[in-house]
Amino acid sequence: MNPYTDNEVDAFIEFMTTEKNSSPKTLENYTLAIRLLQIWLGDQFSKWRDLTSDHFRAYLFQLQKDGLARSTVRLRFAAYRSFYKFLVHRRGYPNSPVAEVELPKADKALPVVLTLTQIEELLELPMKSELQGQAPAWMRERDAAILELFYSTGLRLAELASLNVNDIDSINESVRVIGKGSKERLVPIGSHAMKAMQKYQSVAGIHKGPLFVSKLRKRISTRSVNSVLKKYLGQSSIPFNVTPHKLRHSFATHLLDHGADLRSVQSLLGHASLSTTQIYTHVTKERLREAYNSAHPRAK
Repeated sequence: MNPYTDNEVDAFIEFMTTEKNSSPKTLENYTLAIRLLQIWLGDQFSKWRDLTSDHFRAYLFQLQKDGLARSTVRLRFAAYRSFYKFLVHRRGYPNSPVAEVELPKADKALPVVLTLTQIEELLELPMKSELQGQAPAWMRERDAAILELFYSTGLRLAELASLNVNDIDSINESVRVIGKGSKERLVPIGSHAMKAMQKYQSVAGIHKGPLFVSKLRKRISTRSVNSVLKKYLGQSSIPFNVTPHKLRHSFATHLLDHGADLRSVQSLLGHASLSTTQIYTHVTKERLREAYNSAHPRAK
């Protein structure tokens, strides 16, 4: 069977698109995972119904032998589990061969978090910088607003880039966010971020449409937002790479450090599962241990 023309796969992707409202990235990852499995199986593959758990165990062994990261392996098998769940419930398959396969445990790397001093240094840089080349007069205000809003709200990169002016409620100082799976949430905006945004909108004349725009006054791309962060990171004393997601990590960890409860942080981040948010409690515990070890006279 040609792996690029498969009715079962097409039906599954259509289901994920229309009924599960999966993101384009998820659809891309799942499609790729399924195609790679078919290619690896080669002549062993005839129909999805004929595959057994032994096929998937052999593939898992091969992926581990090839040195793929645990996260990549788990992502691929998440695709296969979702696919067979669809086949069982919608196509009458008797069972899922993937359900019996035991996967390697996920790596639990703790998120990298900036200190408050590092955050403050980064947030102050745009307004201290010189305008370069043919940059519009409002570029510094825009960059300051982007960085302030990232740290103030913990938004994902794509969520921030997709914001419109009417998503901001200046009276209640909050932002309406459309997150993963098109789920909507309201996130408060701190006073510093609110002032930075209002100043940017005023000097740039942004009153409708996309909130953050390029110098051509088109919606800013996620790539350009990344470039903004990299530019100011290069001007800072921060000794490691900072991504928008590290600002999100810092947002969550600083909230927990200062007494916010886990459920509230889960809601602010837009996490579907509390377990996803719980990794930040490990960061906070590590920071508490460091503070204890450095301050307590009998800690060492």
